[in-house]
Amino acid sequence: MDKNHFLQSFAEQFDDTDPSTITLETHFKEMEEWSSMVALMIIAMVDEQYSKKITGADLREANTIEQLFERVSSK
Repeated sequence: MDKNHFLQSFAEQFDDTDPSTITLETHFKEMEEWSSMVALMIIAMVDEQYSKKITGADLREANTIEQLFERVSSK
């Protein structure tokens, strides 16, 4: 699993946010566009692209995209 590919896939889930402003250090839950719908899209993206299951708890416990990547990688 590649961090940069994960970051790109994560950024693609946002319609109105410039992908170049999203980094591994981004606190994704603080993003203006973050919502429960985006959270579901992230869960689906992880399942489809990485064949891994994450939960709402995984999203709640991660603060940055890199922390979420680490959680996904460890599954």
